[in-house]
Amino acid sequence: MPYEYSFMQNLIPPFKRRGPDSRSSDPTLIDLPMPDSTPPITALTIGNYDGVHLGHQMLIERARERVGGAGRVIVLSFHPHPMTILNPEKAPSRIDPFHIRRDRLIAAGADEVIELVPTPELLAKDPESFLDEVIEEYKPAIIVEGCDFHFGKRRAGTPELLAKICEDRGIKTEILCPVKVTLTDQSIVTASSSLARWLLAHNRVRDAACVLGKSHELTGTVEQGEQLGRTINIPTINLKTESLLPADGVYSGYARFTHQQIDQQVLAAINIGSRPTVQGTTRRAEAHLINPDGSPWTPAPDMPAYNWDCTLQLVGWVRDQVKFDSIETLKQQIRRDCQRICETLGCHC
Repeated sequence: MPYEYSFMQNLIPPFKRRGPDSRSSDPTLIDLPMPDSTPPITALTIGNYDGVHLGHQMLIERARERVGGAGRVIVLSFHPHPMTILNPEKAPSRIDPFHIRRDRLIAAGADEVIELVPTPELLAKDPESFLDEVIEEYKPAIIVEGCDFHFGKRRAGTPELLAKICEDRGIKTEILCPVKVTLTDQSIVTASSSLARWLLAHNRVRDAACVLGKSHELTGTVEQGEQLGRTINIPTINLKTESLLPADGVYSGYARFTHQQIDQQVLAAINIGSRPTVQGTTRRAEAHLINPDGSPWTPAPDMPAYNWDCTLQLVGWVRDQVKFDSIETLKQQIRRDCQRICETLGCHC
């Protein structure tokens, strides 16, 4: 039976962490002696892991369960996506920068995340040669994968072949069923990176959160823009980010940043798009930060205007991008947007 989750919250669920004392009582743990002088037992998992959705998190959790708290969980994560080499025109957009992926995998329970660069030489290896190199390098006691795992040249390696090769070499394997999630319309779907991308491309950020296990976030650096917002008393921050932008429109959410070593979270009306009302031509992410009463948020006097790190958390969709007939009409709509955002999120600051 597949695992099923229904996440309407924007938090990664806690994962069970087993200590060394649990190894002897859990029949799923690998029964190998571990004296102090012996290297820790290693569980290995290989994949793209873009977005670190709930299916990915389940693989990490299961790998941890199999080796226990004293063991080691290593993730080999392809970056960039192999399709950037094999067929660049069909390569999927990246949901998060690699450093964010690494952080989320470690938060999910991995001890080490290795960036696996898909060179033409690596992608040309047959499944057995590829796996033998991995085994020689990392010496895993078990490899944990999903049922859609493929490896080697032309993706010829299957879960069945993985199990056979590993058995011949004295290595255990475990293949997990897909993780099912319930979306806001109560439809049940399989968690996947491609589904998360599709949902974001159709402004369904709440459903994307169901798949990812948390709200999608745009992480980057605040940079200088045209400063038009300041002239109309609606200042915005412009975020330079490598995170995947959702569909054009206005979203409710939060801006998170650190100032004077203090973490801060502020309500935000987040705009994604080219800003047609002011003849913009480039898609970007910008946010108008607001107080719980809807008034513009005021930064501390010593806070720099630009070049500080910020994360925009996308919680909900507010409206489509619209070209208004005047700046005044745009201002009035932004005020309504802010009021709506305060009504839905203001009490959660």
